[in-house]
Amino acid sequence: MDELEEARRRMDALRRSSSRRRSKRKSDDNDRVLIGTRIGEDHVNYVLMYNMLTGIRVSVSRCQAKPQRALVDEDFTAAHKLAFDITGNELTPSSKYDFKFKDYAPWVFRHLREDFHIDASDYLVSLTSKYILSELGSPGKSGSFFYFSQDYRFIIKTIHHGEHKFMRKILKDYFNHVKRNPHTLLCRFFGLHRVKLPHGRKIHFVVMGNVFPPNRDIHWTYDLKGSTLGRAISDEELENNPRATQKDLNWVKTNQKLELGPEKRHLFVEQIKRDVELLARLNIMDYSLLVGVHDVERGNKDNIRDNTLKVFQPETAKPLVRETSRRDKRESKVNALRKAVKVSDPKALGPTTLPSDSFSERRYCIFYADDGGLLATNELNEPSADLYYLGIIDILTPYNYVKKIEHYWKSLSQDKHAISAVNPTEYAQRFLSFMIHAIKVNHDVMAVLEKNSHHLHSD
Repeated sequence: MDELEEARRRMDALRRSSSRRRSKRKSDDNDRVLIGTRIGEDHVNYVLMYNMLTGIRVSVSRCQAKPQRALVDEDFTAAHKLAFDITGNELTPSSKYDFKFKDYAPWVFRHLREDFHIDASDYLVSLTSKYILSELGSPGKSGSFFYFSQDYRFIIKTIHHGEHKFMRKILKDYFNHVKRNPHTLLCRFFGLHRVKLPHGRKIHFVVMGNVFPPNRDIHWTYDLKGSTLGRAISDEELENNPRATQKDLNWVKTNQKLELGPEKRHLFVEQIKRDVELLARLNIMDYSLLVGVHDVERGNKDNIRDNTLKVFQPETAKPLVRETSRRDKRESKVNALRKAVKVSDPKALGPTTLPSDSFSERRYCIFYADDGGLLATNELNEPSADLYYLGIIDILTPYNYVKKIEHYWKSLSQDKHAISAVNPTEYAQRFLSFMIHAIKVNHDVMAVLEKNSHHLHSD
């Protein structure tokens, strides 16, 4: 009995030691710019990821196989259900796991992908050709997770049920805005889905375009809301991670400016004005302008992406021994895949793994036409030293009673106009004002503020 207790104590000690080593490795990883988390079969989100990608592949393929047609009102509220299991059926192929998948407004998102010049086959290959995408915890407070496609082109983001409902509510307005504004800076949505495991909770997620390019290191990143209260990361945090996402006060403190010549700044201000007018009309606030800065002279010599992103792909090339009945053959393949998954490690991206050029669809947007971004220009509209990657993100937060309570509570002790939670009209005006003042030379676009203020308040 004493020997048994001693053995148990030793096992507990080994577990604690292993746990400490894992914690230390995790702590070391936190110093990296992008954390590529291993998503093997023992990872908590492996099954979720597998089901997401399988559902996307089947649902998108089904929609794309049909002839193109014009949209009708019912398309915006449509929801198509699919059930997956190991045996498969006439609608879905066999799957490693039992799960249910829901595809929302598939025809609307097919049209959106085409409007954004996304080729259907490229979309599927990017998302489903490898099982594993780098997993990132959300930089915000939402608790969502990001998964990058293996080519860094798309992002899968889990969203809360409230965000899902709100997105369905505003989808028609968003779609019409994209139709009227092909150069919109708003986040580009390509799909809205839900996955449910047996006896598990329902997980909603969106597929979005990545603002940042696959072929350029991002040397500085900013998340700008136009709010100044508490909108900064500490010098200590920045020292530990020089490429951490900085905020409004960091931008102001270091006197950062967008260097845009007359032609580009007029286009930029006009488009951002149109975008925030839509957001204000839809009662949306708490969005940000994501700004990535690539120093052209510095180039890619730091190898930021190659050194930090990882993908995971099960090795399934080994031949299978048993080949009897069809069912046994399928189960044997599944078991071989599971075994391969367990012994495979994530593969660090080599210097040639990521695409060397920006994606072709970017050239159709004037703000992504300079090698996937917007090249800084001087007052003669001549090229300068920085390449900007810009996009308005987090556009699914309505000014509801929760935000109104937050506004009331914070305004008791803080400047009610400086806090993040303000009504959508004030938020839009403050956001636009901050972005115009963020431009190095802005005297000829300041008039937009006065006109926009009148337009927003008249609405």
